[in-house]
Amino acid sequence: MKGKAFKFGDNISTDHIAPGRLFHLRSDLQEFAKHVLEDADENFAKNMNKGDFVVAGNNFGLGSSREHAPQIIKIAGVGAVIAKSFARIFYRNAINIGLLAIECDTDGIDAGDELDLDLSLIHISEPTRRVVIS
Repeated sequence: MKGKAFKFGDNISTDHIAPGRLFHLRSDLQEFAKHVLEDADENFAKNMNKGDFVVAGNNFGLGSSREHAPQIIKIAGVGAVIAKSFARIFYRNAINIGLLAIECDTDGIDAGDELDLDLSLIHISEPTRRVVIS
């Protein structure tokens, strides 16, 4: 898998991912996905392409058990969420819907990096800077 890294910090909550003020869209997940991560980066949904990666620090997906959060990430076309750690309920919901959620050290990944994700080797690299995160 190849895609661009969109970098977020620690403690990105389900409210950042699936804004509560737009909860009325929960019956139209395609529309809700157009607002994914809007409260963390208002331009994320507009700038990401199918297959791009969400890269974050610790405790990604904390907060409520809002199952719409991983669903709209997947519907938006994110290839994987790569984070140092995940909130337990978010992680379980991601697994349940088939959203690839990978825990690893993300310090070596910068916003805008073009990543190659090789699931057969379980390593991520940024070829231009020769950064490898395993």
